[in-house]
Amino acid sequence: MITSKIFKTTALLALMSFTSLPSQGQDLLARQAPVDRKMKAVDSIVLHRLIEQETFENPAGDLYDEWDNQLTHYNSSALPDEATIDLRGFCMPTPSRVITSNFGARWGRQHKGLDIKVYIGDTIRAAFSGKVRIVKYEPKGYGKYVVIRHYNGLETYYGHMSKQLVRENEEVKAGDPIGLGGNTGRSTGSHLHFETRICGVAINPALMFDFRNQDVTSDFYTYRRSRYAAESAQATRLRGVSGNNGNGRFDTDEDEDDVEMAIAAPSASFSSEVHFHKVKKGETLQSIARKCHTTVDALCKLNRIGKSIRLMPGQILKYN
Repeated sequence: MITSKIFKTTALLALMSFTSLPSQGQDLLARQAPVDRKMKAVDSIVLHRLIEQETFENPAGDLYDEWDNQLTHYNSSALPDEATIDLRGFCMPTPSRVITSNFGARWGRQHKGLDIKVYIGDTIRAAFSGKVRIVKYEPKGYGKYVVIRHYNGLETYYGHMSKQLVRENEEVKAGDPIGLGGNTGRSTGSHLHFETRICGVAINPALMFDFRNQDVTSDFYTYRRSRYAAESAQATRLRGVSGNNGNGRFDTDEDEDDVEMAIAAPSASFSSEVHFHKVKKGETLQSIARKCHTTVDALCKLNRIGKSIRLMPGQILKYN
């Protein structure tokens, strides 16, 4: 009898201990869950920081396998047959709507960007967010120039500036000032030379940027090797300047080789009657007004300048 009671008591205790295990396990899991969530959050933050750091060290790393501050043009033959560039979050590098020279053949050689009319001292801004790769001076070429590699895979070039406002390896946001318009290097008049490249290969900026309307052409641009030539030619026809492959001339007595090209785009804010004059040494507003058959007041109003302004040789003035 006593043995039977002991057996029943032991069995009851064993049963109670087994039935209590699931609730204890649930309590343990409940206590562990906040810890797991916290560790997961910490892991996500660390991973996010690592990704940010890697992206900063080599923007668009999926297209570029190295970061170089020496070579102006990234040397690569790895440009894919197709590449999509995200154009959202852009900023036009200048509010100027006047294209002075198109992408393509010019004077027997390839012009690998667009020339945009700007004046000395005009603010030039980063087209997209990214990291500054090159800040240099090339007296027989780009003059003072900046190259930025963007997170969307594009590299943009800004040439002939009078001053650079950024340093190599500096991170910039779209719209940040990176330089001032100028006339340095191989240039015969103040303008911005603007290039867009993918893996070192020059792409017609008119495929992505519409300076006439101060906008990008779409949210995305897809480069396709098989269709690029035809698309580039079409973009130039739609967004470039007219006449002689875009190579219009200033109304000037100087030799052709010594003048910069400029024509207002059809939808620009200037009328189709606007002409351009390149200031020569010793010229004044009065002498230019007489030569261009206009008035000093008209010149000042059209160019938004005062009558006492000091004219610089090479400066560009508009006149009707």
